[in-house]
Amino acid sequence: MISRSEAHRRIEEEIRREKAAALGRAGERLEEAHREAMSSLERVEGTRDPRERDRLVAEYEAARARVVTARLALMIQREAIGLRHHGVVDQLFPEPPRHARPR
Repeated sequence: MISRSEAHRRIEEEIRREKAAALGRAGERLEEAHREAMSSLERVEGTRDPRERDRLVAEYEAARARVVTARLALMIQREAIGLRHHGVVDQLFPEPPRHARPR
């Protein structure tokens, strides 16, 4: 039988591992969402067809919304483990700009 202090230490270690894993997953989701949004923006900027452009802008805005959600989730995870400054997130994964549809 393990001691109460050893059981407590093991539980704390498991909690630390899970926090690290959750932070990693949130970072991976943000990285993927950001990559998709930037790829989508390149497609918008590379087309001249107005209908195709409208479709691609809508696709980009949906991808951009996923980035915003993923950034928020990562920041919440970071704050949950005591990281209050998010400058590194802003540097690595800036929020993609809204895309103005040409008139």
